[in-house]
This record gives sequence, C-alpha cells and structure tokens, in this order.
Amino acid sequence: MQRLALTALAVLSMSLLAACGTEPQATRSPAASAAHSAAPSVLAEGEDLQVTGTEPFWGGTLAGGRLTYTTPEHPKGTVIPVSRFDGLNGAGFSGELGGQPFDMAVSSGPCSDGMSDRAYPYVVTLKFAGELRNGCGWSARRPFTGPRNP
Repeated sequence: MQRLALTALAVLSMSLLAACGTEPQATRSPAASAAHSAAPSVLAEGEDLQVTGTEPFWGGTLAGGRLTYTTPEHPKGTVIPVSRFDGLNGAGFSGELGGQPFDMAVSSGPCSDGMSDRAYPYVVTLKFAGELRNGCGWSARRPFTGPRNP
C-alpha cells in the first residue's frame, strides 16, 4: 500500500513539476542533466526537514521519524509518527492524523511558495483529508535562498 501511495504521489509530483516549468529528467539538455545529477537528489536519512505550503496554509518539521504538522488553527502542531520509504528520486512519509491517512512526498527540485522571494530545494506534495496540497521544503544541508523574513 505504501509503495502504491508513493508511486501515485511521485507521478503527481512529476506532473506538478512539469506544470511549474521544471523539465523531467528525460527531456533535459545534457548540460542540465549533468548539473542535476551532481546535486543531491533525495533527503538524506536522518536529515531534518522543514516544510511549508499555502492555500490552505500548512507546515511542519520532520525529525526522527515524526512530523510535527502545523496549521494556522494549530500553530504548536500535532505530532504524527511517520514511516519513511524511498524511491523514484524522492522520499515518502506516511502516517495517520485524526484517523485519516497522511501521505507526504518529497523530491529534489526548485520550488517557490508563490508568496515570497525564497527559492526552496525540495518540492513537497501532501495528500490528506481528501485534499492534495503543494508545498516546499528545506533542510540545514540544503537551505532555502532568499530573505529570512519575507
């Protein structure tokens, strides 16, 4: 079941990347492919991740097999134990929140929150409560660029 969820989210993430103007690996120029393959392509095992998304606003911190999921209604967040699975140049994290499946896919690629001048190194796709939510992510090893306080 987890592999099916990851596959679906990964395919969706690739579709979202294509819609944002990011070319799939197969259609990149040789120079772009070489530059992409030189960069880390997936979140390192044990690496903490910060995530943020808009419309609706959400965010969180992934650390030690747990995600602290935040919303404007719950700014302190709710802790969700998650299982990690890797594949398709990304990482997936699955858990349960309020009795509903919570699936998050993280892939390497340029991401914009659409509201600030920040550029993020990870694209994040969240499926929860029948909704598909888009977001961005960063870590200490791969921080966002742009203003600290947009």
